[in-house]
Amino acid sequence: MSNQSGVKPSLRFGQVVIGPPGSGKTTYCQGMQEFLTHLGRKVVVVNMDPANEGIPYSCAVDISELVTLDDVMDGLKLGPNGGLLYCMEYVEANLDWLENKLKQYSDCYFLFDCPGQVELYTHQSSVKNIFSQLAKWNFRLTAVHLVDSHYCADPAKFISVLCTSLSTMLHVELPHVNVLSKMDLIEQYGKLAFNLDFYTEVMDLTYLLDHLAADPFFKKFRHLNEKLAEVIQDYSLVSFVPLNVQDKESMIQVLRAVDKANGYCFGDLEERNLQAMMSAAVGADFQFNSTLGVQERYVETSGKTVEDEMMEL
Repeated sequence: MSNQSGVKPSLRFGQVVIGPPGSGKTTYCQGMQEFLTHLGRKVVVVNMDPANEGIPYSCAVDISELVTLDDVMDGLKLGPNGGLLYCMEYVEANLDWLENKLKQYSDCYFLFDCPGQVELYTHQSSVKNIFSQLAKWNFRLTAVHLVDSHYCADPAKFISVLCTSLSTMLHVELPHVNVLSKMDLIEQYGKLAFNLDFYTEVMDLTYLLDHLAADPFFKKFRHLNEKLAEVIQDYSLVSFVPLNVQDKESMIQVLRAVDKANGYCFGDLEERNLQAMMSAAVGADFQFNSTLGVQERYVETSGKTVEDEMMEL
């Protein structure tokens, strides 16, 4: 695992893309790969998910060449959860293989498409140890944690998302950007109780608790919910960046947050490409569109008065 020549490898930047199953990690990697390529970055995508089949992007390093979930489940008679834990422990025990694969790519920007099992990032240590070893190989990584934006429409699920995000941030120990993915579907399962910035900035959660207490099922758990909200607000670490992969401006906001977190600096060529792309995408309306709030772009306005909305709540 150590560098045989004794020469420290060149500094390499990248993202480790994590999040629960179905949150859009693979779609994000595909969209970000295309986006960064247009900006002039040499992008290498690493599939770290041994259960990822039918990969839609160009994959330079694929962990399934080392171990696959199907083989582990068949050979050791494990279920999908236990099999995935074993796979990541196997990768941790064979980091020499990963190092040799990554050595082939220098002066590149890396995207690591990681598995979706939540416990890998909240209390199991294999993935954390893999990230730590990447840092020793001179990788400067940002954890991009994706969660479905439609959870904002359910106060109980949103509190669960906040707890999971906080636990992941504390366990993974990397610069962290939390992302609300699939913003175009945010109100697919219900209307938001508050403006979108309430959820992205994780404002005073007491308002959310009051809304949650209106449900008879959750009313008896109010004290528990209050304590969970206190933990989240006492740490004051969790906030979200909204993302729609098909929206270039949205991709830029996420990328800037990631680059700020891991210290990556724009080159002159990339900055010019970014400006050209945005001018081609939105034309003369760019300055106007850039001032629009996230609320106006993604949340449908009802046209109702404040009194009407309060009566519905």
